Amino acid sequence: MSKRSATEAQDGQPYQKTSASGSRRDMPAVDEMGEFEDAWEDEIESDQEVADANEEEEKDEDGMDVDEFLPAIEESDEPPQAPQVFIPGTHVLGNDEVLEADDSVYIMRHSMNVNWPCLSFDILRDNLGDERQRFPTTAYIVAGTQADDATKNEVVVYKMSSLHRTQKDGNDSDSDNEDDDDAEDLDEDAILEYRSISHNGGVNRVRAQPISQNSQPSASQPYHVATWADTGKVHIWDIRPLIESLDSPGYTLDKSKTQAPVFTINSHGRAEGFAMDWAASGPSSLRLLTGDIHSNIYLTTTTPSGFNALSQAFRSHTSSVEDIQWSPSEPTVFASCSADQSIRIWDVRTKGRKSVAGIVSAHDSDVNVISWNRLTSYLLVSGGDEGAIKTWDLRSIKKAGSADMDPAPVALFTWHKAPITSIEWHPTEDSIFAASGADDQVTMWDLAVEQDDDEAGMGETFAGESQVPPQLLFVHQGQKHIKEVHWHPQIPGTVISTASDGFNIFKTISV
Repeated sequence: MSKRSATEAQDGQPYQKTSASGSRRDMPAVDEMGEFEDAWEDEIESDQEVADANEEEEKDEDGMDVDEFLPAIEESDEPPQAPQVFIPGTHVLGNDEVLEADDSVYIMRHSMNVNWPCLSFDILRDNLGDERQRFPTTAYIVAGTQADDATKNEVVVYKMSSLHRTQKDGNDSDSDNEDDDDAEDLDEDAILEYRSISHNGGVNRVRAQPISQNSQPSASQPYHVATWADTGKVHIWDIRPLIESLDSPGYTLDKSKTQAPVFTINSHGRAEGFAMDWAASGPSSLRLLTGDIHSNIYLTTTTPSGFNALSQAFRSHTSSVEDIQWSPSEPTVFASCSADQSIRIWDVRTKGRKSVAGIVSAHDSDVNVISWNRLTSYLLVSGGDEGAIKTWDLRSIKKAGSADMDPAPVALFTWHKAPITSIEWHPTEDSIFAASGADDQVTMWDLAVEQDDDEAGMGETFAGESQVPPQLLFVHQGQKHIKEVHWHPQIPGTVISTASDGFNIFKTISV
């Protein structure tokens, strides 16, 4: 992987501070001999006569030459001043200043408003192909709402289509692979369609059943989605009919088959929760972990007769379980993080349902989110309530009950100035991850980037550059109260984020 220098971080600041009409003259007709023909039988003045007349008009009543009275304005050879790069946490907007996106650093950027805030969502795998590079493109997601009335909440499947390129200058590396008529699509609007299911209570978190790249979705198979409701219930739904309704003109949606969940997990009683993750296994052996605010984690599995919620809880945390991740390489192992500031590793085969290893003091406050690297399975990244992002080498963590000290993180970033709300490794690049924070930023990082010694002492190319970590590839802003961010597994480099004001879907030139 090539290294990027710190000066390239300017491309990662897509927001800047900012504070023709033409006419056509009717030409006289030309006769067969090539002479101008006067349709009105007037005399046509020569070019010299017109020029002399214009000079006379430029003199005022006293015969003064206008050019002598008002000298010609000389054009400046200096280039126009470049917009100022806005660095969050360093610069502060004035009363008359707003952030304006720099579309030259985005290949694609679309914003979509929705009826109710969707503070959790997941990306659905489709049959349109992997490694999609061409535009326009289409994406499917499932989300859960946070309506002002519990009876108005829904589970919603969104289809985002006509996602066109929006880059204005065409100076990206992919431009040679795109159709020439892409430029005509820059100003076209994306299309957002949806189908929904009524949901009792607000949706704290929604997660879709994982489908591997080698196992494409089938219209004959159910597509399961789990929702953590603020009522303390976890519901499992089959959203396949909603997808088919979006894709098949004339399809009649049988609401009797969609308005009730396939299964409801009552293991948590009335305890609310947020942590939830499906194991990456086949459709006939689904496993779902759910964690609640009372520090309990429950496992739900599938049997030939359907879903089965196990009654014994996994308990080692002393406070709310905030996030859960199955191991990408060991089918019985999972990780969890908690408001007790710890990260713990579990094995479902362990008697007593206790964690087998962990980091007791992973952060200085609540550990909100974790992500397990699917390509380098000993790496795990975490985000805390204090705004810190830490990367851990799981090979160095201590076993449960050990007197050894907690290991140091292999990387620590304190760029965000508010709680980290979401974090996720890139699906195909093991050193890249994206994060979101309550400071209204989506950031992209590359652990493989190092400081370029040749450029380290050359001074700043923009104000505040020295404060930008070289591993920070990109900063996306413009949304309010950002809650989740996910990479699209089939459209390389594409990120979708959700906030109180809707969804953003974008692809940058940095990743």
